Amino acid sequence: MRFVCSEAPWSSFRRIQKDYHEEHPEVTVLDPPDAIQQLRNRQSMLQYAANLNLSDCYGKVGVPRQLVITEDPTSIPRAVAEAGLTLPLVAKPLVADGSAKSHELSLAFDQFALSKLDPPLVLQEFVNHGGVLFKVYIVGESIKVVRRFSLPDVNKCELLDTAGVFQFPRVSCAAASADDADLEPGIAELPPRPLLERLARELRCQLGLRLFNMDIIREHGTRDQFYVIDINYFPGK
Repeated sequence: MRFVCSEAPWSSFRRIQKDYHEEHPEVTVLDPPDAIQQLRNRQSMLQYAANLNLSDCYGKVGVPRQLVITEDPTSIPRAVAEAGLTLPLVAKPLVADGSAKSHELSLAFDQFALSKLDPPLVLQEFVNHGGVLFKVYIVGESIKVVRRFSLPDVNKCELLDTAGVFQFPRVSCAAASADDADLEPGIAELPPRPLLERLARELRCQLGLRLFNMDIIREHGTRDQFYVIDINYFPGK
């Protein structure tokens, strides 16, 4: 089996892949570029996870409420208020192209700070999750789960006393491994295997992909409420 990889811009890569496969039909294409494209936009990447009903798999899975902002940062406070989103909000670049910049996060604590953000972006309600996320790698029917340190929880006092926008580098990178950390059992416990298997199976079918990974958090104080906060094409760090 041979694999084709390219660092060229996306449109060029799609053309190169198409031309190459026409010349070499014996080469296996694991995931078509059009399917991968869905994961390059944070507005579309979570829509399939949002519609799943996995309540019979030892847990519930959802996505945080989110809002897409494409222009005019001065309109963000009004748009957030109209959408009924609750502060603090996680701001992520709308385009997830694998670059370091596309993985940078900001946490906005007050309405005034929202107008300082730089569209296009996605705003997600922040869910306390014990400062740990689960990165789930899917390779066909195989699943591998690792723990990564994430953004710390925000309590009500901190929310009242904190203002502004705080920027974070790539949060869930490999250097942030929490697999060997001394964590509370309720935070460290991995999501139930049946839930992950069902989630992976459903997303493989819906996305039309065999290689991808997703970031999942457990709402702090619960045992069975999970949220998918990001889906990336494989391999991911």
